[in-house]
Amino acid sequence: MKVLRRPARIDRGGGPPGHRAEATPTLIWLALTAVYVIWGSTYLAIRLTVRTFPPFLSASIRFLIAGGVLYLWAIRRGDAEGDRPGWRQWRAAAIVGSLLLLGGNGLVSWSEQRVPTGIVALVIAMVPVWMALIDRVFYGQRLSRYAVVGLVLGLAGLALLSGGAHGQHVELTRVLVVVGASLSWATGSIYARRAPLPHRPLVGTSMEMVAGGVVLAIAAAAGGEIASFHPTHVSGESVGGLLYLITIGSWIGFASYVWLLRNAPTSLVSTYAYVNPVIAVFLGWLFLNEALSGRTLAAAAIIVAGVAMIISTGRLSSAGEAVPPPPSETPRGA
Repeated sequence: MKVLRRPARIDRGGGPPGHRAEATPTLIWLALTAVYVIWGSTYLAIRLTVRTFPPFLSASIRFLIAGGVLYLWAIRRGDAEGDRPGWRQWRAAAIVGSLLLLGGNGLVSWSEQRVPTGIVALVIAMVPVWMALIDRVFYGQRLSRYAVVGLVLGLAGLALLSGGAHGQHVELTRVLVVVGASLSWATGSIYARRAPLPHRPLVGTSMEMVAGGVVLAIAAAAGGEIASFHPTHVSGESVGGLLYLITIGSWIGFASYVWLLRNAPTSLVSTYAYVNPVIAVFLGWLFLNEALSGRTLAAAAIIVAGVAMIISTGRLSSAGEAVPPPPSETPRGA
């Protein structure tokens, strides 16, 4: 289970002159395709990882490595003197990282031990719907008619999906945990809008990954995962999945996402929010033999339509553009 950033806050310091002019349509679509495929495939990679890796421990290792390396690379770039992280920024990063990575990604990893990846991806796709609902309930944001219809469609699709989970012999409790994960992700994303995070997106994201990785390690220790962990029991398949999540999912996927935010229309970048679950459902069917019932496909179509309507209203960002957070990848993806 990728942090909400307002385009106006992105620090372009340190970038090469004429950076935006170098973005050709071919490069934009290559980067967009990378985000589609990479973030859509992370659900499959998580499933392979947690087959023999404890869920919270594997997520902790993933984000500590990915975030630590990214922080060392990003902290010296851009406005290193004027945008130096302090205690206030680290505290905010810890809050965001806990909500996104422990509450979001950690619960996703735990649930994927029993829940098909396609169902998980579709529930996580509800994040923009929860964000719009939270905006309305807690911040009084008015919703357009299209946004209201999108909310209703998203909730209806979720109800249809959850109702069908029991018939597919899926643990309904774990499906509800994924719902909680999507709510935690939405809450963390909204808090990140107003949190005193560094203006440099890569620095802020790496801090959230490191802080979230520490909290995940605490959760793994409290749950007995570290004490019962035996490295010899980990399969090569799970190691490969974890390496994929660290390198391809967290680094390449997020680098493509940040580059797109600087060089492509936000409305185009936002399409990943409803393409990713489609990719995840397809890969789960192709590689894991996950069943595709008519009920699941109908729920998928309803949820994707609802998310598309929410995003099209542009109500998900205080900057006036809808930029959903990367799901399951980086604090905000994966």
